[in-house]
Amino acid sequence: MKAESSAKDFPVVCVGGSAGGLDAYTRLLRHLPADMGVAIVIVNHLRTVATLLHEILPRYTEMPVELITDRLLIEPNHVFIIPEKRDLHILDEEFRLEPISKPRGWPDVITVFLRSLTAHWDGKLIAVIVSGFDGDGAAALCGIKEVGGITIAQKPDSAAQPDMPESAIASGCVDFILSPEEIAREIIRIAHAE
Repeated sequence: MKAESSAKDFPVVCVGGSAGGLDAYTRLLRHLPADMGVAIVIVNHLRTVATLLHEILPRYTEMPVELITDRLLIEPNHVFIIPEKRDLHILDEEFRLEPISKPRGWPDVITVFLRSLTAHWDGKLIAVIVSGFDGDGAAALCGIKEVGGITIAQKPDSAAQPDMPESAIASGCVDFILSPEEIAREIIRIAHAE
């Protein structure tokens, strides 16, 4: 029985962002050790252009950085990147990709993924909202807390675009408001608090 549950014994950290997110992702990853036993999932808004994060971010971390493909297994000590024009879900410890459900207006891909995590992931959850326009992710933060997860917003004055962190804070369901470097320290603390 234990063998089955151990598959999900690692925390999943969802980092959601859009405009200005690259600065936050690089500052965060630069301060995270490669062997702390968490899966980092970067959910970045991109509707039309192809993402280049899986080519850029390996410069800032020793963890493998992978562009998510359908049915890719979620593993610790990896950084996973959502592809453009897709909604991301999780089921049976695998990523599932769907066509984007909101192709016009501001995307809600972060909210979609966080809600999937609350429904289908039994391990620790950490939701991080960083720089970006609009308020994607904020609507799912209270649900993350309800299942015992931890929620973090980037300190607005450290974000290139403070809209998304400010929307997250306004939800009333944010545990910590931190700079990317402080977020890294908090993730390390949570990862080691087993």
